[in-house]
Amino acid sequence: MEILQVVHMNKGDGETSYAKNSTVQRKIISIIKPIIEEAIGNLWGDVPDDHDHESIGIADLGCSSGPNSLAVISEIMDIIYAKCRNLGRASPEFRVSLNDLPGNDFNSIFESLPDFFKKLEEDKGVGFGPCFVSCVAGSFYSRLFPSKSLHFVHSSSSLHWLSQIPPSLQSNACKVLNKGKIYISKSSQECVLDAYSVQFQKDFSVFLKSRAQEMVRGGRMVLSFMGRRTTDPTAEESCRPLELLANALMSMVSEGLIEEEKVDSFNVPYYAPCPEELKLEIQKQGSFVVDRLEDFEIDWDGGFEDMDCPLRAASRGQQVAKNIWWKITCPRMQPNTSY
Repeated sequence: MEILQVVHMNKGDGETSYAKNSTVQRKIISIIKPIIEEAIGNLWGDVPDDHDHESIGIADLGCSSGPNSLAVISEIMDIIYAKCRNLGRASPEFRVSLNDLPGNDFNSIFESLPDFFKKLEEDKGVGFGPCFVSCVAGSFYSRLFPSKSLHFVHSSSSLHWLSQIPPSLQSNACKVLNKGKIYISKSSQECVLDAYSVQFQKDFSVFLKSRAQEMVRGGRMVLSFMGRRTTDPTAEESCRPLELLANALMSMVSEGLIEEEKVDSFNVPYYAPCPEELKLEIQKQGSFVVDRLEDFEIDWDGGFEDMDCPLRAASRGQQVAKNIWWKITCPRMQPNTSY
């Protein structure tokens, strides 16, 4: 079965739901807020006057569900509204599109919209432009929106997920290429590294090409996702968490809890690129230029600073991905690009 049909975050608001377990993603969004402000501030410099910003198209790709989904949109709208006031312009109308795979819990987003609109009305009052929210189900590794309809695109904690498992690693391959592993590791064959790298290049190129057709000239994107600082894909910062998970699965094999063939046939559709890979793909695709690219470190526990030491230590004990590096790229549409 295709990943598009089966992959999604846990639905609802239970203890194991994404809504209750997305503090790390919320932290990332808060960290990149100044970068979003900078990108939106620059938006007015490159978009021709004939657009006039009467209607602003905003898309959040990989929105998932829970409190983060509308929180980031609210912040983006706040920034645009403040920018318009500083320029002495009327607030535009906001066309907001929330995107994720078909299995996403869109119902919970729809149910939260009345409170979202009520809060907008209470906080902004008269003068704040109307907001129209829609949800778009589908893979962002394809076209999702009409041509030249988007001014600003945001995606957080999503683009490290590939569109598919690299085909050569699929379980129906002639032989097992990644035996006992579920991702890249120090012991992986060169063909495994190449398979993941090629799949990322293909996916990211399709992503850029699709957005290039959907965005207005001079539009901006802010993308944040898992990455690594080094060019070595087997570096610990990139593959350590999934290496530990693979070891745990193989321990279950030795105890007879699962079959070894099932572990051998399972590979995670995930890839953490380095800055050089990102810049190369953006340059090769040609529709965008990078205004800003940087990395930052964040603890995988989501932050437990207020807990006492024993509880904090216990809570973090299971969080094997303590030092995870996220990459931010801020591409903008080439002002001279035509379609």
